[in-house]
Parts: sequence; structure tokens; C-alpha cells
Amino acid sequence: MSDSPARFLVILDVDSTLIKNEAIELIAERAGSLEHVAAVTERAMRGELDFAASLRERVATLKDLSVSEIDAVREKIELSDGARDLIAGVHAAGGRVAVVSGGFHELLDPLAESLGLDRWRANRLEVIDGALTGNVLGDIIDAEAKAVALREWAGEFGVPLERTIAVGDGANDLKMMAIAGLSVAYDAKPAVRAQASVAVGSRNLSDILPLLGLRG
Repeated sequence: MSDSPARFLVILDVDSTLIKNEAIELIAERAGSLEHVAAVTERAMRGELDFAASLRERVATLKDLSVSEIDAVREKIELSDGARDLIAGVHAAGGRVAVVSGGFHELLDPLAESLGLDRWRANRLEVIDGALTGNVLGDIIDAEAKAVALREWAGEFGVPLERTIAVGDGANDLKMMAIAGLSVAYDAKPAVRAQASVAVGSRNLSDILPLLGLRG
């Protein structure tokens, strides 16, 4: 599929949006820190904590986990209902689909490739001697970075911002949703529902297609 021109661009969050899981919680379960990580994740998604700081705190609990455990975690990822239908519908209509995640490339890359996504971006875990160090490499994909990705990809595909659609559920999605032509709160936290153009209460991503005039 050519990079341009595209009729429109749909950008999705990943955790609890493209997939049913919170990826870091799946890793934390292997590291024995699930309870703490889940509590911090919930507060971060509600906008009660700085996302970057909260991510560093959560990743620190993964220190010394063997990188081989990531393979086991990949097997537990569940794609959200309707995800393939949404992607196929957007592509059939001449659009592009991208995802930007506060999660990790180590889990996202094979999934994104299998789904035929046009672009994706996430954090990367530091690994030394086959084990996680508890650190994240490079700049963290936070709310600002998600907005930057939307602008960058819209420019790359020749799509004006008014023809971009941002789909998310947590506070770290709000900045990209604010600049998109249409923002969709997907089974979202209250703060996100309040600021989005429209809210989808179901857990089926294909329910976004009618909002794009592609079904119904």
C-alpha cells in the first residue's frame, strides 16, 4: 500500500483499545509485581499521575526479568473484538491505520505486522545480558509524543488534521484526541469521555466504522 495520498487517517491507542489487555500488566504478572503495577496504571489512565513518571515506576518493577518471558507474554495478548474489521474497512476506503502506544515495541511489533498496520510507535525496554534492566530506552511515548505522532503521520500521508481520527481510552490519549478532526472515546475513562467528540461504550472496534460513514 502506497504511503500517499490517503483519504483519512485513523490512529488508535493500543492497551485496552486495539487489544483487550494492558501489556505492562501482563509483563508485571511474570515479574511478580502485578498488583502494584495495575494500581499505578489505573491512576495514570485517569490522569491522576504523570504518565512518564508512572511508566518509569512500573518498568522499574520488571528489573531482572528474563527477556525470554516476553515470548510467553505475547501469547496472552488478546486483540479487541472488531479490530480486524475496522482495519480492513479503513483500508478498503482508502484510509490508513496507525497505532501509538505507551506500551512496548517488543510486544507491539509482531502484532502490528500481522495486522497490516501502516505505522506504529511505542516504548522500548532496555535489555542487558538477556534480562530487563528496569529502564526504558529513549524518550517515553507519553501524551505529547502521541500528538506528535498524529501530526507526523498525517503529514506523511498527506492527510489534513480535519481528516484524522484519534481513538483512545486514557488520559495519555487526550492531547492527540484534541488535535484530531474526530476524537473517539472507546470504553474510556470519565475524563476522556467528557472531552471526546463522541463516545463508544461497546468493546467492539468495528462500531467505529459507522462514525466514519463506512457502515450503516
